[in-house]
Amino acid sequence: MEVLRPEILRIGRRCYRRNPIANRADAERSESRGEIPSEFCTNAYEDEICDAGVDDIKQLEDGSFKLYLEIPSAYFRFVIGKKGDTKRKIESETRTQIRIPRQGMEGDIVVTACDKAGISSARTRINVLVDSARQKQAFTHFLCISASTMNIQEKMQLFKSQVLDVCAGDRGIDCTIFQNPTKLHLTIGTLALMNEKEIESAINVLKECRKSIIDPLLEDGPLLARMVGLEYMNDDPHTVDVLYGKVTMDDASDRLQCLADELSDRLTSSGVMQKSYDRVKLHVTLMNTLFRKDPEGVVFQQKISSREPFDASNVLKIFGEYDFGPLEINDVHLVERYSTQSNGFYKSAYTLNF
Repeated sequence: MEVLRPEILRIGRRCYRRNPIANRADAERSESRGEIPSEFCTNAYEDEICDAGVDDIKQLEDGSFKLYLEIPSAYFRFVIGKKGDTKRKIESETRTQIRIPRQGMEGDIVVTACDKAGISSARTRINVLVDSARQKQAFTHFLCISASTMNIQEKMQLFKSQVLDVCAGDRGIDCTIFQNPTKLHLTIGTLALMNEKEIESAINVLKECRKSIIDPLLEDGPLLARMVGLEYMNDDPHTVDVLYGKVTMDDASDRLQCLADELSDRLTSSGVMQKSYDRVKLHVTLMNTLFRKDPEGVVFQQKISSREPFDASNVLKIFGEYDFGPLEINDVHLVERYSTQSNGFYKSAYTLNF
């Protein structure tokens, strides 16, 4: 590691320098078991007594201090560690006592100590562990724009029928890799919301976006778009995993891109969403090889190698300029993964109408 250019770890609104570890593989195995990485166990955190939220630390009548941390129970194991090692290590080095609800129980993590500095240091370590675990957590919700109008659904059904009729003999093409027409959407970002409080936090951020982001974009008129043409994710049309429809604004403006990027930025800066890319890739997935095993099109990283790509060369040649029809964008949905509501679309935790 270069001293002047260390590896940077960004967690939520925080930015940390990652210290070198002799064996990174061992460190990663420790993290997967819920153990605290050694670079987070130095005394460097003891100077963070001015961490945000210090006013949440309450002084008791006996002169000691107490802090309640609202953390989803799914992350308790990362704070506890293997056989309680992580919890004991934090307690020892910050001179605090940490009480965690028992397995299967909800509730706050309670930190007590004789001074605020110890509690602040313990809180920072706990938050780093939780935020690091959150980055690896499978998403539970995603923010999207629905593209499942009746017209587009009909065009999608026709597209599927025509592709299967004309290109059925091409490698890897079968009915299992097509998206369900009722669930066509543009994904803005994914979120791991582990309890009702986190869902409510995300909803509150979205509500704030109405005046600050959406209303200014609508000053030039409604967001009228069209879904026309096909694109694919890699460089070889003969070996494709994802084929998607392109969405462009009727007025050739970048307002839709701005909407997606600004919503992504706002949710990321608020700490409720992890950002994957600098810009949101505007696309509607039509065919995805992950659908063979997972109708949601998402699997864990270790399973990706089992994907069977398809030859999209003829699909692109014959249907490359396929017109799926107009799309008026007047809402954004925070939806639950692996869910379906009465109209066939994902179940919405919140819909921001405009």
